[in-house]
Amino acid sequence: MSDYPLGARRPDLVSTPSGLGLHELTIDAARAGEIRSEDLRATPETLRRQSAVALAAGRSQLADNLARAAELATVPSETILEIYTALRPHRSTAEELEAWADRLETELAAPLTAMFVREALGVYAERGLLHSGDRAQV
Repeated sequence: MSDYPLGARRPDLVSTPSGLGLHELTIDAARAGEIRSEDLRATPETLRRQSAVALAAGRSQLADNLARAAELATVPSETILEIYTALRPHRSTAEELEAWADRLETELAAPLTAMFVREALGVYAERGLLHSGDRAQV
């Protein structure tokens, strides 16, 4: 836990997707147009490091969330929104959620997130939160 938070305690380990270091993310740089919007996103490497720090501190749920975030860091925002929408109660059938899990696993290289979607599918089935499949009722 001594490295948490990385940005404060180990800024040398944190960089933007384009390679800028934290010390380069300044208001002056933003005003000069030297920082792009994608530079404000966390990189998969930073998220994996944060996950390791959380796990070492015994915060396994946070570590799992950060590991899934690392998988999704390079997934387009539109796809993330589609997955989020699909996971809302009564929005998706079991087949639709399984299709998302398969896509996460095979196309998007996100096996931990695929496992999370499958876990949600099981819980939704137990609690009656799956969509019936009749889209006319939506």
